[in-house]
Amino acid sequence: MPQVVRSRVRALHGPPPVAPMPRRFRSLADREAVAVLHRAARALVEALPELTDRLVEALREQEPAYRSAIEADAAEIWQEVHHSLRHNVGSLIQPREFREAAHRTSRRIGEVRAEQGLPLDAVLHAFRMGGAMVWQDLVDDTARRHPEDIRLLVHVAADVWNFVDEHCGVVADAYRQTERRLAWRRENRQRLMTAALLDGTAQIAELPDAAAMLGLPEHGRYAVLAVSTARRAPHGTAQPPMTLPAGTDALWHPGPDAEFAILPLAWSEGAADPTVTLTEPATEEGDEVSAGPVDEDGELASLAAGLTAPPGARVGISSVVNGLAAVGDARRLAETALRACPAGGGVVLLDEQLPAALVVSSPGLGSALAARVLGPLDRLDPADRDVIIETLTAWFDSDGSAQRAGARLYCHRNTVLNRLRRFEQLTGRCLTRPPDAVEVSLALTARRLLAS
Repeated sequence: MPQVVRSRVRALHGPPPVAPMPRRFRSLADREAVAVLHRAARALVEALPELTDRLVEALREQEPAYRSAIEADAAEIWQEVHHSLRHNVGSLIQPREFREAAHRTSRRIGEVRAEQGLPLDAVLHAFRMGGAMVWQDLVDDTARRHPEDIRLLVHVAADVWNFVDEHCGVVADAYRQTERRLAWRRENRQRLMTAALLDGTAQIAELPDAAAMLGLPEHGRYAVLAVSTARRAPHGTAQPPMTLPAGTDALWHPGPDAEFAILPLAWSEGAADPTVTLTEPATEEGDEVSAGPVDEDGELASLAAGLTAPPGARVGISSVVNGLAAVGDARRLAETALRACPAGGGVVLLDEQLPAALVVSSPGLGSALAARVLGPLDRLDPADRDVIIETLTAWFDSDGSAQRAGARLYCHRNTVLNRLRRFEQLTGRCLTRPPDAVEVSLALTARRLLAS
């Protein structure tokens, strides 16, 4: 009696009984279907060369992208198809032994075809054609040798086609990864070649390849545009920092302190012979730049007028140079123009600001000139000094007209003349003497551009 009670207590408070998990196994029909599949697949392995011939010929007839590849190297395509069929048919018989090798083969095919530029749709079509041909041969072999077993293949049809879809996915993934890698490599080569052109380090022998890679004429007319903005784009970005006039081609490249654009220009009848290059010293460091053709048609002036730059952006545009070999010279000229830009922003076309370019090309000499010519004014009260400098600047900007300078300064022309005479007395310069006028003009430019 006590034993019965204890048994009931355990039944009430013990863990509930767990039903056994159903055992998964294939039905007899499934096992028979797999056996039929294996038997037909073994027969297919023996006839693999003939199957390869048929599939290659079908690709030649039905897939134009493969047709040219077969005509270029029929033996290579045959080996690729044979290798793929051998591993994939083997996977139907021994999936564990052949699965990884079959995947490696499919991945390799996707990589090779991406490198060759064969369309992905054509590669996937080839795989599906191969799958359809394998399935048809399995059915035909079973119908010919064991017609009573043909109905059993229906049970494995979904497995066969899932296998084909699986390998199509492997091929597509490998193809796209290779495509991305090739695109990165191509873009990196383009960046490096663009940087070499702008730095002037590209070798003469590399120029034809650079022209083909970048889509630029080797012996064209070029200018370079340099842009400095308050907020720089991330390094390596291809997004331009400003908007160029419609129809203007530009190849952008980020530099350490500015963004650069290589601008291919149209040839004009008056352009210099691109095979002739003259050089002249450009900086105090002894660098030389190509003396390109003059922008007689005003193409660069139109470009400068049509720019849309962010507020505060500083833009420098080089002179015209001939040929890709001179792009590095144009970049240095564009940097010179950029240094001649006002601190608050603006666009400087080098050809229109050559005196300012001379000053910023040799800042040490420019500062010395400003100190020598304008130094006596520093003895004045700062407000008085600034009035004289403002008057001098307005007078030069007005082409030496006291009347127009007075209109700009909202004062009488005699007031302008009195201030100019006072400047002459303080500095010993005569503004009516051309050499003195040139020195004063350059000194004012140096003071404006080089002031810290």
